[in-house]
Amino acid sequence: MITITDIHKYFEDQEVLHGITATFETGKTNLIIGRSGSGKTVLLRCIVGLLNPTKGRVLYDGRDIHRLTKHKGALLRQEMGMLFQGAALFDSMDVLHNVLFPLEMFSPKIYSEQLKRARFCLDRVGLTGSEGKMPSELSGGMQKRVAIARAIALEPRYLFCDEPNSGLDPITSRIIDRLISDITHEYGITTIVNTHDMGSVRGIGEQVLFIHEGCAEWMGTGDTIDKTDSIHLREFLDHA
Repeated sequence: MITITDIHKYFEDQEVLHGITATFETGKTNLIIGRSGSGKTVLLRCIVGLLNPTKGRVLYDGRDIHRLTKHKGALLRQEMGMLFQGAALFDSMDVLHNVLFPLEMFSPKIYSEQLKRARFCLDRVGLTGSEGKMPSELSGGMQKRVAIARAIALEPRYLFCDEPNSGLDPITSRIIDRLISDITHEYGITTIVNTHDMGSVRGIGEQVLFIHEGCAEWMGTGDTIDKTDSIHLREFLDHA
């Protein structure tokens, strides 16, 4: 579980986040939505530790990521999996070695066990037989699946996905959504997805946080979002 309490963020004299409080539950797909410029990306960066909030706390099962020692902070980051907007695969490495990379960097396992884990993760995302392919040989959806396999290679407790469906067609987007959801439930991960895809919201949004102009405007589920009384959320849905 990740809990954020009274998160404020200033850039010089401009306040971008205005006291956001929320809880992201373990074993659920937690989505953050909002217009471009609403502050959702800044919030996600505060949550993962890439930005320090001006005020407030970010707790990972009781551990404040912004107040840990350097050593404990590094250990916490090894419990995180990251899925970036553009997949961010290494072009010079084949599929297998892209997934092996975090294992070779951080896992105490011997190489044969790392190899077994990487192959298991590729099998889990439906890419058995693609080990030797280069990223340039893959479709956008396949690249995202490789990125998911890499993100779960170290068996993370926390998974963060930044616009995972960006650039994908609707059918492939739903496949990626279902994969993220299945992995979250199967391994009991705390998953946070930053997205503008309403198909994702309605399909896998077990908890949805809507950010409007740096404020937490609404929180609910994807299957109740269309019943909202929030004027700003209604406007967002009408233009999504």
